[in-house]
Parts: sequence; structure tokens; C-alpha cells
Amino acid sequence: MRLDATDLALLQLLQRDARKTNKDLADAVGIAQSTCLERIRALRSLGVIKGWHAEVDLAAIGRPLRAMISVRLRPKTTASVRAFQQEMLAVPEVLALWTVTGADDFLVEVATHDVARLREFVLDRVTSRSDVVDARTSLVYDEVRVWEIPPAEQVTPSGSAPDARQAPPGTRRRSSP
Repeated sequence: MRLDATDLALLQLLQRDARKTNKDLADAVGIAQSTCLERIRALRSLGVIKGWHAEVDLAAIGRPLRAMISVRLRPKTTASVRAFQQEMLAVPEVLALWTVTGADDFLVEVATHDVARLREFVLDRVTSRSDVVDARTSLVYDEVRVWEIPPAEQVTPSGSAPDARQAPPGTRRRSSP
């Protein structure tokens, strides 16, 4: 699927602020409001735009402690992978779950209200499973997330990455206490 310059401009504007009105979006890219609405509908129906979300401050809802848990399963079968995924995604503390390659099979991102609850989660939900042979927990001190994702043809060529010490445009920093 190929997106044209107008589609890419709309995506960029929506990534910056998904609450922009259709009129503001149309004016910004120089198209009619009806055309803008149809393009956004097409981007959604094609799966380019997957949804609209509110960013929530985890500390404000009582879950200031974040951690990444690296997990390795044995035996690693389709059934054990699916069972682990389903069980983890059913737990309210789990923010995200990635199935990965390398030494680990999963990265589980969790947010809890304190260290005791994190310990309880790791012991009761992760390491208590007979198919989990290794689990390592890393606390998250800080997060810098890219919110404005350029299309592949606009990605910075390798070797000329921006300075990692400064957050580039389109990023937001979220700190954990």
C-alpha cells in the first residue's frame, strides 16, 4: 500500500494531536473537509490508523512503579506461548506484552502501586508457572517514547541518528519516581 503526501501529512498531524478537528486538518493540508474525512476513513479502514487513545499518567491512577520482566519458557510450544500470553493479558498490572527473539521469549511491561505488589506479581503470576524457566525484572526509571512515527521513506539514514541525550521532536518523556 502506498500513501501519498496528503495521507502522510494527515498522519503526522494526527500523531501530534488526534483531537484536531476535521476542519483544522483539512485546512492544514489544503484539501476540502469532505475529502479529509474520506481520507481519514480510508486510513482507518485500511488499518493504517488503528485507533484513538488517551495517554494516562500511571502515577495519577495509583500505579507509579513500572517494570519490564524478561521471561523464558521451556518447553516453548505453541500451546505454552498462547497460554502465557492469555494469562498475562488478563492481569490488570500488565501494560504490554511482546513476544521476542533472542535469549528471552517475552517482555512483559507492568505497572503496580508498590514494590510489594510487583514482587507478588512476579512470584504469583510469572515464576509460579511450571513452563517459566527464567524471569528477570528491571525497574523503569524513565521513558522517552516516540509518538510521531515517520513513514519508512522518511526515516533518518543509518549512521546519522539524532543525539540520544536530547528528546527529538515527536517524543514525550514519562518518569517513574
